[in-house]
Amino acid sequence: VQLQASGGGLVQPGGSLRLSCAASGSVSRIRVYAWYRQAPGKQRESVASITNGGYTIYADSVKGRFTISRDNVKNVVYLQMNSLKPEDTATYYCYAAGDNVNDWGRGTQVTVSS
Repeated sequence: VQLQASGGGLVQPGGSLRLSCAASGSVSRIRVYAWYRQAPGKQRESVASITNGGYTIYADSVKGRFTISRDNVKNVVYLQMNSLKPEDTATYYCYAAGDNVNDWGRGTQVTVSS
């Protein structure tokens, strides 16, 4: 499975961004999508995930501010990020897992700064 993430950029604190991740290839094998992020000098951490059935899990740090969703027709997963904080600054990665699927997309940079 190939994953192409987009939507990152520079935003002021309190602002919003929407990340997209388009999947191609053996998409029927995907069971769960997730977004991870990695800030400089820190380990990669899970941000949010969504299963085929729509079950979602969020990191405590983003609950109430971020929303993960998926379009199963277009094979795209989104991460709507609201009320962004400087500590959300990181490279965000899309991830897909499933039947013989364990794939990462290239990261997209999100910078929250005034």
